[in-house]
Amino acid sequence: MIKFTLKCEQDHRFDSWFQSAEAFDKLQKAGHVACAVCGSDKVEKALMSPRVQEARRKADTLRPAADQSPDVTAQALAALRKHVESNSDYVGGKFAQEARDMHEGLIPSRAIYGEARPDEARKLIEDGVPVTPLPFTPGRKAN
Repeated sequence: MIKFTLKCEQDHRFDSWFQSAEAFDKLQKAGHVACAVCGSDKVEKALMSPRVQEARRKADTLRPAADQSPDVTAQALAALRKHVESNSDYVGGKFAQEARDMHEGLIPSRAIYGEARPDEARKLIEDGVPVTPLPFTPGRKAN
């Protein structure tokens, strides 16, 4: 896993984890990387400094950044959730199979979200299927 600092065209900066640099490139090229603040898909890697952590400062990593209050974080997550739900199809527990079928060209490609067991998600990533975990739990849709 690799953590990148990203920025959008409006200069919003945020961090995100990816399986590899190649996985980021694939997701970005497919338009699946969006700004955590405004939802823009015009996102690129920002200049990053190496991560060096002192043992005594370890607890500091659990606190929000000084320039990012909990309210800003909550607003960004809400905006991301709205963007995902507005621009993707909810496939529920069929996520792993749908993602694999699209990757293999068996069904048309489209933006989807849903749930996958950890072993299913790990297998998708190992097989090079471009997926990423969402920082929220999708709302369950009732019949």
